[in-house]
Amino acid sequence: MVVHETSREVGYRFQGDLQGLENWTTERDVLDELREMGLTTAFAQHACREGTVFDAWGQAYPVRSRAPLFYMVERGPGRGSLDSVLLEQALALGVEVRFGSRLEQLEGPGILAAGPKAADAIAVGYHFDTDRDDGFWAICDETLAPRGYAYLLIMNGRGTVKSCMYSGFKQESVYVARTVEAFRRFAGLEMRNARPHGGVGNFRIPASVLSGRHPVAGEQAGFQDTLWGFGMRLALRSGVLAARSLVDGGDYEARWRKELGPWLRASVVNRAIYGALGNSGYRWALRQQAERDAREFLRRLYRPSFTKRLLMPWARWHYHSRRRDTSCNHVDCACIWCRCAVPR
Repeated sequence: MVVHETSREVGYRFQGDLQGLENWTTERDVLDELREMGLTTAFAQHACREGTVFDAWGQAYPVRSRAPLFYMVERGPGRGSLDSVLLEQALALGVEVRFGSRLEQLEGPGILAAGPKAADAIAVGYHFDTDRDDGFWAICDETLAPRGYAYLLIMNGRGTVKSCMYSGFKQESVYVARTVEAFRRFAGLEMRNARPHGGVGNFRIPASVLSGRHPVAGEQAGFQDTLWGFGMRLALRSGVLAARSLVDGGDYEARWRKELGPWLRASVVNRAIYGALGNSGYRWALRQQAERDAREFLRRLYRPSFTKRLLMPWARWHYHSRRRDTSCNHVDCACIWCRCAVPR
């Protein structure tokens, strides 16, 4: 088996980004799910059971769950990162990985997984060093992250602070500056060796996950949580489903629609509702979750239901992917997340 990777190293576009491997959409723990799929879980991780979310007025709301709400992991080429550990497993199994290899055509069987094709959301901010203990914080405030949220993650002496915004991309520098200042006031953020970083999310329910005869997996297919932007679990599950379809000749389309489709549709409805709430609505939602186990609260939120099926046409009308527009919308591009700034 050969993997063609266009970048010069594993996880190149993430560069030490701290992210969350979500653990609320099913009763079963995501790490057990990965092991069942044959994937290693030997990467560095922090089980997040308690954190704090702030509303636009600086009011703090506790986030608590008995089981991990998500696992904080590092992305990129660093030692112990999710990407590096999965690469080590692949190499040990005899997989040949060719870095800096960009194919124009794929002959024979193979899976396409080339990442997002548009920016429906951007997460922009900094990576930094810190002496602070591990933990997570978030802020729901339209003036920091339009229709999204700002977040602060810390693990093993390193941190990520970002504004995850679903609109207002042209003013990203303003929102990032406001985000950093807000976390300084609310959470005592202090950064050393701050390094700018940004990424994109592309969310959609695909009409098909086949490109010609080739199955498409992960973000290239649009498999990402439309509400919050979590995508690792979906990427890994879709990759395994795609691989199994090549091995056993099964129907990849039928498999993803059964295993991933209901969850994706629920996330679209959730995104449309969240986008309409505004700061007062965020405050109401935060009060509701603060009274419950956060993992149970979110699992109910993502659970398919008759109500969500009824709301789906409305949600599709209110939420549209930017998939057809793959360009940066800055007049004079200086951003760090779009294709204009990606080294080739």
